[in-house]
Amino acid sequence: MMSGLTRLAAASGGAALALTAGLAVASADPATDPAVNTTCSYSQVVAAMNEQSPGIAAQFNATPAAQSWLQNFLAAPPPQRQQMVDEAQDSPDAAQYVALFGPLASTCDKF
Repeated sequence: MMSGLTRLAAASGGAALALTAGLAVASADPATDPAVNTTCSYSQVVAAMNEQSPGIAAQFNATPAAQSWLQNFLAAPPPQRQQMVDEAQDSPDAAQYVALFGPLASTCDKF
């Protein structure tokens, strides 16, 4: 069972991450493809989050576990990213952040 902090980390990281485009993943969800396939860096994702979702960004910036999750997410290959997103979506506390994936994904490359 995930703790609240772990869920927030997964959610914030995933949301933070929900970021740009790249390779296709066979079992990917179209709503999360941009996050799974992003080419954005950690700093680009965080900058996009800070601008587009300041409240979420404040929580993220205050949560080292979320920051670590995002760094691990961005370092992972797309199939592992998809698994990480799926796990975040399955968490009630994290699911609300999954909706942020698309908007961040479409703009993080501008940061």
